[in-house]
Amino acid sequence: MGKIVVNPQKIDEVLERGTIVEILPTKKEFREALLSGRKMRFYIGFDATSPTLHLSHAKNFILMEKFRKLGHEVIILFGDFTARIGDPSGRGSARKQLSREEVVQNVLKWKKLIKPLMDFGAKENPPKIKYNHQWLSKLNSEDLINLAGNFTVQQMLVRDMFQKRLKEERPIYLHEFLYPLMQGYDSVAMKVDVEVCGTDQIFNALAGRTLLKKITGKDKYVVAVTLMENPKTGELMSKSKGTGVFLDASAEDMYGQVMSQSDEMIEILFVNNTYLSLNEIKELMKLSNPRDAKMRLAFEITKIFYGLKGAERAQEHFIRVIQKKQIPDKVTEFRVDESEMDIVLLLFKTGLAKSKGEARRLVRQKAVKIDGQPAVEEKKVLVSDKGFILQRGSRRFIRILRKR
Repeated sequence: MGKIVVNPQKIDEVLERGTIVEILPTKKEFREALLSGRKMRFYIGFDATSPTLHLSHAKNFILMEKFRKLGHEVIILFGDFTARIGDPSGRGSARKQLSREEVVQNVLKWKKLIKPLMDFGAKENPPKIKYNHQWLSKLNSEDLINLAGNFTVQQMLVRDMFQKRLKEERPIYLHEFLYPLMQGYDSVAMKVDVEVCGTDQIFNALAGRTLLKKITGKDKYVVAVTLMENPKTGELMSKSKGTGVFLDASAEDMYGQVMSQSDEMIEILFVNNTYLSLNEIKELMKLSNPRDAKMRLAFEITKIFYGLKGAERAQEHFIRVIQKKQIPDKVTEFRVDESEMDIVLLLFKTGLAKSKGEARRLVRQKAVKIDGQPAVEEKKVLVSDKGFILQRGSRRFIRILRKR
């Protein structure tokens, strides 16, 4: 059994950083539990509803690693069963239900993405990965009825998204009431002491607290973390909407995605997604040009996932390609049979546009360049042996060549 860290300063560094926004029943009780020297079992759950993750997810893994380093048991739970139900949290309609095969494939990708954030190879007290299909798939009709008997319909309808749908006369599906029961039962199955969750998951986490008390007599703490919303617009990073900084991006794209974030997100990302001290962050936020602080932010985040050399390469790429508008040293090649091509078709074939409609919009918005000059939709593009550089936006380049 590893040693439990009870140093008040180290514990407060975790609690006061700004990632945690609420602790139930109270922050005081939770802090006292951390100081007691008792080893606790922490868990955080993720439904693999998308093949990728973004920085708002990453900060949760970073936090869990901090609790692990304090000596506590940490479980990363992949909701390979609950993902198929679909949590209604924050949505005006029911989520699309996924097949088990889709969820399993997403989980495999997620496991690769989170490796830089947690020490799964630790010899002592490594983080554990569990899957709730292991116990939820074994529940029978009698089990579900017994679980449901712990809650009233009125308790379920308290959820804000259900209230919104009722006002808008939108449907609420019966299976959506099952989600809090399933997530709640995770706490029972794993006998946890602490659940870490986003603020949008507090309802589900408290359902777990209720079930844990009624079924086992045990209590648990709920540690709610920020969702990292833009303080001006309220916009969140979203898997389903494709907005944010994604963990499967290349080093260059990750650096560029961070640089594309609005200035009001700089401090939020520093606090939640880097290992810099709060004093270092405070000094960086005093810089006269926000771009300088953002470049340091992009470097620190990219370094976590790609190491020092990867971050240096990404920064050099950004300075050369984005700031100085030069062509990257390495450009993917795409060869065609034709001597001349329609620009819309070329964008679609190269994958720079997902559809011909998107390709047309990009050209009309002057987001497409050929050797540095804006493309013209009506004009065919000549393809010579020397080829040309086809560019979408400021970061995506492909060299177009004739087939030999």
